[in-house]
Amino acid sequence: MEAIKKAGKLVPGFALALIIAALARFLESLLPIHLVGASVIALFIGMIINHFRKPGELFSIGLKFTSKKILKFAIILLGASLNISIILKVGKMSLCVMVFTLLTCFGIGHFVGKALKINWKLSNLISAGTGICGGSAIAAIAPVIDADDSDIAYAMSATFLFDMAMIVLFPIMGQAMGLTDMAYGLWAGTAVNDTSSVVAAGYAFSEAAGDFATMVKLTRTLSIIPTVITFALISAHLKRKEAVASGEAVKAKFNITKIIPWFILGFLALAALNSFGLIPEAFSSGLKNISKFLMVSALAAIGLNTSFRDMKKSGFAPMLHGFIISALVVIVAIAVEYFMGIV
Repeated sequence: MEAIKKAGKLVPGFALALIIAALARFLESLLPIHLVGASVIALFIGMIINHFRKPGELFSIGLKFTSKKILKFAIILLGASLNISIILKVGKMSLCVMVFTLLTCFGIGHFVGKALKINWKLSNLISAGTGICGGSAIAAIAPVIDADDSDIAYAMSATFLFDMAMIVLFPIMGQAMGLTDMAYGLWAGTAVNDTSSVVAAGYAFSEAAGDFATMVKLTRTLSIIPTVITFALISAHLKRKEAVASGEAVKAKFNITKIIPWFILGFLALAALNSFGLIPEAFSSGLKNISKFLMVSALAAIGLNTSFRDMKKSGFAPMLHGFIISALVVIVAIAVEYFMGIV
């Protein structure tokens, strides 16, 4: 009975996101040429609604569920249409680009943070959000470095603001540079921050680019694990230094089971089943269509939870930090592709 009651609370928000997703798909079908994808349309419809009337408590639980859990579930379903050998090939191809973008984020980001007089916790949260996977990386790292709520909010806002710009600008820049679906997918998957934004920017270019960008992004998300472990060790070291004077032994809060991206394991499991021919082609195609629609719904929920006013309150320095790092990552990612001969 309790489970039914909890499920009932999810329905209004989830239903609202589905309605906006359906509207976004309809509006996309009306466009004479493919300039903006349904994901982008759904995101901005949600943000506009939030600006004029923020969804109340009735919708909040369902919207949060849709923006977090449903997005991850949609990514798992996407695995049913992919081959494991392709995923391994994508990971191998994207590894070099990811190494350089991560070095850019945490290396140059360290000095940018110092120059702007931003505390090291906020600076590294912004760098992690930019270099790995937006809010997920920020949420994973924040507890192990004991970041303040204000630092988390600033980092989330700085990362999200430039994700919004990238969703719109990336397809335009990709078309202008004449990138192939694979080159664009690799670029978007390594340079755009949050998973939802990669999905939006990828499919706004083409379906093939969206599939490829999503696979690259999932590979990139795995870097959360070594990054969080590294920051846990740094935080523990700093705490031990601070505790020397008082003679207390302080341990950093660290639980590896909380940072393993479980949805990637589900994605790989379905991809493995599909690779061995255990998923019929028609069923695989149906799951992919469901996955894409649920992704659009998740973007609608994210838009409904996003306030233009709250984004304005974040201040200038963190935003400048986010802009500098985001711009450098975009440039470094495409430059590495050029040197690798992919573009």
